[in-house]
Amino acid sequence: MSHLQELEDKSVYILREAYKSFDNLCMLWSIGKDSTVLLWLMRKAFFGHTPIPLVHIDTSYKIPEMIAYRDKLATDWGLTMVVGQNEEALVAGMAPSAGRMTCCTALKTKGLQKVLEEKKYNGVIVGVRSDEEGTRAKERYFSARDKNNDWDFRDQPPELWDQFKTSFEPGTHVRIHPLLDWTEINIWEYIKKEGIPVIPLYFDNGSGKRYRSLGCAPCTMQIDSTAKNVDEIIAELRVTKVAERSGRAQDADRGMEKLRKDGYM
Repeated sequence: MSHLQELEDKSVYILREAYKSFDNLCMLWSIGKDSTVLLWLMRKAFFGHTPIPLVHIDTSYKIPEMIAYRDKLATDWGLTMVVGQNEEALVAGMAPSAGRMTCCTALKTKGLQKVLEEKKYNGVIVGVRSDEEGTRAKERYFSARDKNNDWDFRDQPPELWDQFKTSFEPGTHVRIHPLLDWTEINIWEYIKKEGIPVIPLYFDNGSGKRYRSLGCAPCTMQIDSTAKNVDEIIAELRVTKVAERSGRAQDADRGMEKLRKDGYM
């Protein structure tokens, strides 16, 4: 069995365990490569269907191509979409000019919390990988949050020999991470193997630049790269010394750890 097949099998198993164990489950779809691979795996796990709603937190500052891609796939694949937004903060004028942490907390963390509270989801499937960003390496496959969605990354239960804790006290909010063992190269190798459609923003269109990680337009920078297709991205990743999220402003000053501790992805 290939390594990719092992990763796929484990992710599918976790997705089915989550579906069996939680009565009000959703999946976060950021529209990037990882969460789109996760969506593909969900459809594989349930024979071409996506039996739970997909939640997308729209800050109103996303790159326009991302929203067009979201809407097209939602139509093509018959997805049930829940688009969350902190409308009060936007009406009050919240914008990246307020500072990246202030803006991310208001539009991402609070926007997500609002959806979770309104829909009363007790399980949320998320496409995070442990190699992508330091605090994500502290996660577990089934990771509990408290009533305020706060995460104590210093108090995580062991998950040995693929034994996962799926039973929690009533009222507990749980994040599920089926891609935790995948690497960035694994993601692109799987995209190639399966022919998964991805946003062209990931490829160089002749400018010598491309996006390696996608987020809000004002806070996400392109990297220098001439990779114009999946094969060239894989080849580039095998030799690069540049961090995957080097173009993401909120990762500076341990910003992502603060966001995730307070309840974001």
